[in-house]
Amino acid sequence: MSPAQWAMLIGLSILWGGSFFFAGVAVQEVPPLTVAAVRAAGAALILNAALPLVGLRLPSGSHIWLAFAVMGVINNVIPFALIFWGQSHIPSGLASILNATTPLSTIVVAHLATSDEKMAGGRLLGVLVGFFGVATMVGPQMLLAGLGTDVFAQLAIVLAGVSYACAGVYGRRFARMGVTPLLTATGQVTASGLILVPIALVFDQPWTLPPPSLPVWGALFGLAALSTALAYVVYFRILAAAGATNLLLVTFLIPVSAVTMGAMVLGERLEPRHFVGMALIGLGLAFIDGRPFRFISQRIRASRV
Repeated sequence: MSPAQWAMLIGLSILWGGSFFFAGVAVQEVPPLTVAAVRAAGAALILNAALPLVGLRLPSGSHIWLAFAVMGVINNVIPFALIFWGQSHIPSGLASILNATTPLSTIVVAHLATSDEKMAGGRLLGVLVGFFGVATMVGPQMLLAGLGTDVFAQLAIVLAGVSYACAGVYGRRFARMGVTPLLTATGQVTASGLILVPIALVFDQPWTLPPPSLPVWGALFGLAALSTALAYVVYFRILAAAGATNLLLVTFLIPVSAVTMGAMVLGERLEPRHFVGMALIGLGLAFIDGRPFRFISQRIRASRV
């Protein structure tokens, strides 16, 4: 990727790292489905309001809206619900770490579903190192514990990563359809909001709940405006330019910001294994990107000269 694409990727990691922090605050007072509905619907309102300001309007073709709906389900409805439910049982930092399995799932999905993002040797090594890093951060005690609420919560976050991986590959079609990143972001969160809001109204009945506190309102706004509306505009720009595998490397970077914010603001405790696992995930990221192999190859050629 180019330096500009790496800069966007780092920016996206901060926006999405913040989503785990915001969600960690919000789910303390608001049910997970309602948090997901507010996130999607709020982002849809913001992006739809922004379209006229830049002279754009959503397309009306049924085939495009069907694609928006599919993208909304696998990129928002399923992962939002799984992650927010998982975060009601485990810390936000751990949730972001488990979410770092997304690039590993993406490499497998892209290898099976595309012709130009095949799993080469370096990427396979990166997958293995990355998985080992995630396992290290979770810890052997947690991995070997009997089935329980925490284990199911962790599994939910991992399954959300698989859904994100499928979305990353599926979303490549919007560039081929001539739909701009801003329109793609708006269409898919609009479809997601139309699906999630009725579900939350039926199952959570949010009008029966006590009003959220001011910090929770702030967290919900941050989720909708920053971690969804703005983040998805950046997301689809990177997807169109760099592909699904490179895009979803962002989830290797998210734990850094999410764990830091969780420790500083929510008082979540960091352990040495978290830092070791994060380093291994970073190494896996480097292998997938291929820079270490190119560096070694250049050094070997230079030494021969």
